[in-house]
Amino acid sequence: MLPTHTDVLVVGAGPTGLTTALTLARRGFEVTVVDQLGSPPVTSRAAVVHAYTLEVLDRIGAAAPLVAQGVRAPRFTVRDRDRVLLSVPFHQLPSRFPYALMVSQAVTEAVLSERLADLGVRVRRPCRLSGLRRTADGVLAQVDGAEVRARFVTGADGLHSTVRQLAGIGFTGPSDEESFVLADVRVHSALPRDEAALFLARSGPLIWAPLPDGVVRLVAAAPTAPAEPDAAYLQALLDERGPARQPERVTEVLWGSRFRVHHRIADTFRSGPVLLAGDAGHVHSPAGGQGMNLGICDAVALGTALADVLGGGPETLLDGYTARQRPMAEDVLSFAAGLTRLATLSPARRPVRDVLLRLLGAVPPARRQIALRLSGLSHRERTPG
Repeated sequence: MLPTHTDVLVVGAGPTGLTTALTLARRGFEVTVVDQLGSPPVTSRAAVVHAYTLEVLDRIGAAAPLVAQGVRAPRFTVRDRDRVLLSVPFHQLPSRFPYALMVSQAVTEAVLSERLADLGVRVRRPCRLSGLRRTADGVLAQVDGAEVRARFVTGADGLHSTVRQLAGIGFTGPSDEESFVLADVRVHSALPRDEAALFLARSGPLIWAPLPDGVVRLVAAAPTAPAEPDAAYLQALLDERGPARQPERVTEVLWGSRFRVHHRIADTFRSGPVLLAGDAGHVHSPAGGQGMNLGICDAVALGTALADVLGGGPETLLDGYTARQRPMAEDVLSFAAGLTRLATLSPARRPVRDVLLRLLGAVPPARRQIALRLSGLSHRERTPG
């Protein structure tokens, strides 16, 4: 049964919502988490947790159990078939976590849910939000026909956010969308199992990412992807975009799907006592593996600001949250779009692109800056605490 009152109602129990709730619960505030799905998904899109995100998760006690279940990738490479155009040295990052952690989003969600359960908070499922009304002291939310009074409501409910729509917050960006295929497979491969790779191909980018237990995550831009890609379809993608001298061979498809993304950002991340985080506030291409990472960073920043306000601080702290995180989202959208453009250059321009990437790769300061950018550590100085 839902409570009638709560400090913060978090709508959405993906990584962003769970992280927001955990940040608040660790500070001793009452948080209620609802999700419209009857059970958490066992398959998920995100497969990398970057160094800065691990630093942020470490503040709320979630980094160590997550690291224990992932694959550490100290390098990231950008390739054109067999040619390594750029090697990004994560192992040189100025961080306690000098690597990209390859781990399924489902595992990330399970770790966060376990930490929440340790604090006595469980996700209420399935629960659907249908209304929000401002009150003198917060918000009156309609959830499955029941009324829940909350001081604040956090929308962490994704691209089609009900919270964002009910709050009347605009969600702007280009009208076109990108289509991607996503799959977890087992492959016979000569590629290193401690390295993630981005293959640039005329038909679109292909991300190759090792996961625990010998699994490989494939993500590829594919305008006509089937709803459930099979081994033959994924093999054709690898043959077209992956290594040529030692081709990959798909031996098993564990699961696969397709998804579409827009490049959009909310006009604001705050409307009074209603706040947005994660995909409810920004969506973009998966190139660079930035989406879930930015959502988790949103969540800790938002949870911290909410806790400070609930503890007696001024509500202007919440304006500080949107003023800080929205420019980060704009930066990530631009970065992800740029990576996609790099992959889809015309054949005539690809040689120039390849030469420029190789030149960048030969300059240590340039490699370091790219590593800082991909890892999220370039945002570190923008975030207090």
